[in-house]
Amino acid sequence: MKNIFLFVFVSILFLFAYSLVFNSPNLLTYIESSSGLQTVAFEGGRSELEFADINNDGYKDILTVGDHGNPFINTQEHGIMLYFGNGTGANWNLFQNGAFGYGGIAIGDVNNDGKQDVGYGIHHNYSSVDLGDQVFEVALGDGTGMNWTAWDDSLGTNGQTWGMFTTDFADIDNDGKLDVGSISFGCCDGIHVHKNLGTGVWRQTFGFIGGNSTMEFVFGDFNNDGNMDFAAGHQYGTPYFGDGLGNFTLKHNNLPSPGNGGLRGVSKGDVNNDGADELSFIGTGGSVNVWKWNNSAQQWADLSNGLPTSSGYQKTFIYDMNFDGIADLVVYGSGTGTIYLGNGGTTWTSSGSFTVPSSGSYQALTVGDVDNNGYPDIAVLAVSGSINVLRLFKETTQNSSLSLKPVFPKGYERLKNNQVRFIEWISSAPLTPQSLVKLELSTTGNTGPWTLIKDSVKNSGRYQWVVPTGIASSNCYIKYTIYNPGGTYTTTNLNPFMVGILLGTNSNEEINLEYRLEQNYPNPFNPVTKINYALPKSGFISLKVYDLLGREVVNIVNENKAAGNYSVDFNAGRLTSGVYFYRLESNGFVDTKKMMLVK
Repeated sequence: MKNIFLFVFVSILFLFAYSLVFNSPNLLTYIESSSGLQTVAFEGGRSELEFADINNDGYKDILTVGDHGNPFINTQEHGIMLYFGNGTGANWNLFQNGAFGYGGIAIGDVNNDGKQDVGYGIHHNYSSVDLGDQVFEVALGDGTGMNWTAWDDSLGTNGQTWGMFTTDFADIDNDGKLDVGSISFGCCDGIHVHKNLGTGVWRQTFGFIGGNSTMEFVFGDFNNDGNMDFAAGHQYGTPYFGDGLGNFTLKHNNLPSPGNGGLRGVSKGDVNNDGADELSFIGTGGSVNVWKWNNSAQQWADLSNGLPTSSGYQKTFIYDMNFDGIADLVVYGSGTGTIYLGNGGTTWTSSGSFTVPSSGSYQALTVGDVDNNGYPDIAVLAVSGSINVLRLFKETTQNSSLSLKPVFPKGYERLKNNQVRFIEWISSAPLTPQSLVKLELSTTGNTGPWTLIKDSVKNSGRYQWVVPTGIASSNCYIKYTIYNPGGTYTTTNLNPFMVGILLGTNSNEEINLEYRLEQNYPNPFNPVTKINYALPKSGFISLKVYDLLGREVVNIVNENKAAGNYSVDFNAGRLTSGVYFYRLESNGFVDTKKMMLVK
């Protein structure tokens, strides 16, 4: 009887343990899926990897400009290296173009023609033709991923002699065009950010020569003012805040010292869903760090509770790894990758890992869902024996019924009018039939009305969007509808985001709002024109239009309003062309602007 009881007891314990390990919804498991990724051998040294649907077939591809072996240095690597994906996360197909490389790469549509382009910083600019003959370039794609045209005038001409490396795209001046930034290969070519003039010519707005680097560079928005900032692994400091004009100011403040080379493994992402990006990096002794900017205190706050204080990790990457709408943290180094699940910024819990054999020292890493199972996968270039080896670790959850989670915007972000931003999502969707996505915008809440952004978008998880002009709302939502012949699934971001709003809702912000009646541009007015104004406090407001004799001709607004930025339609109606005045009154504030109406 004792033996039977003992057997039953042990069996129950085993089943309980098995349930915890194998059925826990928090456990993430990965298998290697690298078929086709070793078609061409790598050599050594750092690189950068990016996931993107470069040929618009709905499946993520892997892009790089390789490591030290590119071009043709003890290897067959050369130029832009594109591993075409087929939606399974396996059987990758390599295509190469060019005779240059060893560096970093960025993907986006720089000339707004609907086709993906690339930017890259490289050490080996050995090309004898325009494509690849500079250490810093942008190249236009033709939509296939196989043909590239240099579009790079004035790039790489600011004193760089040793080479550039990690590169990223963002709209730094809110003009509807992607701009580009890159960091030095090491010492001593500094950091360089260039504005896109839209003609293939670029103009530097920020940059410097000097200092060592850890070859990390990424754009983000750390203070949630809507203007793009960037973080860099550099000796002089890490985060730089942008002003929306292309100028940047170092805000390292109370972060750990960058040392002689710069903080390592830099990444960014919103870990507490407040609309602002947080900063992650590897600190002294291998400590894993996540820090948040506090605008009121003008310093950074440490959110690293539960993360290792010492380790062999070399790289961080912030991303929602378990499909719960909250950002997590991937760390990798010395052959071991670990996923730390976030709970919104207060603590981190280890859940899931992957291993690279034979040393596994970090050279490049990126994260994204390549098989649309709703769980991101991990591509890593790491030392294996005496050379670098590219591997893909695929999360093992099977595709389920259609579902989708917004990645950006999720809520409380601030976007500027006419700014390029990337709408991003992650989805669970069967490989066949292939799914499409419809994107719609509401500026008045999560029930609409909805304005179409784009329909029939391939389900690649990213859409490049120019934020509309004429919007000033803190109640914006994007509706995502993923559909295929087998079904439809619809969702929105959980919390509202802001477009064209100066006054924030974040407790850590103190942005002073003043009474303002804007002088509309263009002026003359069209028959229907938006008039913009701002209120620092709630109260009764009056916005009226008067003719040259001072007679009231249109009463636009006459009601109580909460503090905030507003945009209201002025409808000329029965008015004739001529000179008029519009006047705002609220809490003793009075301002009048002149308009010329042309009908």
